[in-house]
Amino acid sequence: MLLLGENIHIVSPKVKEALAARNGAFFVDLARRQKEAGANVLDLNIGPQKKAGPEVMDWLVDCVQEAVGDMMLSLDTTNLAAIEVGLKKVKRGNAIVNSTSAEAERLANVPPVAARYGAKLIALTMAKEGIPVSADARVAIAMETLFPRAQEVGIPMENLLIDPLVLTVSGCQQYVPECIEAVRMLKMVADPPPMTNAGLSNVSNQVPAVMRPLLNRTYMIMLMAVGLDAAIVDPLDHELMEAVRIVQQRDDSTALGALYLKLHDAVAAGAELEPTDVDMGDPAQAEVWKTVQVLLNKVIYTDSYLRL
Repeated sequence: MLLLGENIHIVSPKVKEALAARNGAFFVDLARRQKEAGANVLDLNIGPQKKAGPEVMDWLVDCVQEAVGDMMLSLDTTNLAAIEVGLKKVKRGNAIVNSTSAEAERLANVPPVAARYGAKLIALTMAKEGIPVSADARVAIAMETLFPRAQEVGIPMENLLIDPLVLTVSGCQQYVPECIEAVRMLKMVADPPPMTNAGLSNVSNQVPAVMRPLLNRTYMIMLMAVGLDAAIVDPLDHELMEAVRIVQQRDDSTALGALYLKLHDAVAAGAELEPTDVDMGDPAQAEVWKTVQVLLNKVIYTDSYLRL
């Protein structure tokens, strides 16, 4: 599974400040720490950078490659010129373009650049009208628009990462379980199936900071259950990375780990975690149970849901 470290992101005040100051030591340290924590791709999100994008990407790629060598990089900006500058600096086949959508301008311009440099391409199931709620509609965008365009420009299926778009439980809760089902469906609609990607932390946007890690790691387990291939995550979140390890290694040596595996297996089978699977007297297990109900849109999200 590809774990894309998300921490070099322009929305972070520290990242924004370091980028403005061209503080290379900051990015070298942050890149190394993400790699050591288990990320196998680094996402470089520089924002739109309409004017300075190429220069910023050129400088940042140099900093990061000094720290992590030939580690795969995800070039994350709407500035296509900046993406191409980054692609020229990264070993062929060792980059991800993040991203295109099904909107006409992006679809016309971004996939050919990814194809030219042998890069993987994240393709969002979003059209001009926005992001549809239902899994069916998101998969239809992939099949009717994103797949054909990738084939047209020569991007092989193994280089296409369909992203059905994770949205927050705070205000977009009805979208959350549909994203899980979209990943499940995408793994069945083509042979070979496309790879799938998710921006994990989006599920907890606008949620109190103390609650975000629990929502993120629970959702991650559910997405892994339906075949997710790649996720943009915070690798410095130790509990998240431990949850990923538990699922990948099938480690049921702790009560919480055993519950994670029960959740994973239930979702994989198209079923649901049952109350009898959970020791409600264990606060950690009870929190996972309550979080699953929120993520499945069975209990309305509020900031106090864990106390109810």
